[in-house]
Amino acid sequence: MGIEIIKADLGNAAHAEALFETLNTYASDAMGGGKALPQFVRENLAAELRKRPTAHVFLAFDGAAPAGLATCIEGFSTFACKPLLNIHDLAVMPAYRGQGIARRLLARVEEEARALGCCKITLEVLEGNTVASALYRSCGFDGYELKPETGKAMFMHKVFA
Repeated sequence: MGIEIIKADLGNAAHAEALFETLNTYASDAMGGGKALPQFVRENLAAELRKRPTAHVFLAFDGAAPAGLATCIEGFSTFACKPLLNIHDLAVMPAYRGQGIARRLLARVEEEARALGCCKITLEVLEGNTVASALYRSCGFDGYELKPETGKAMFMHKVFA
């Protein structure tokens, strides 16, 4: 049948389950933190994303089996005065890696970003994730900087307990 990339309908139980299953597999991997997601996430993720009209989820399926996902959230660039699309999660199930699914998901995200009138797509990647970094660079992504003398932007966060 081949891999199909779709925009998820998170009201569809099969799509919601595929989202969680794929994300949980990624979270359990070393590059995702090495820890399974809590039951709270299983029970609430799809419903919480559905509340956010600026959330866009794309799923890759091999028949009924989830093969990958891209979870994106719209942001806004004040400098460009246009929306942007941030790829929050990009994951491919282990059995499907190396088959071009991540590249196809990125292409679908770009198609959506262009349709939304976005000025850019953003994402974060761990320095040690050389496979993902190479993919992103081959798809045109690069580190963000305003000017070389001020350096590249750093991703930072503050966690609330």
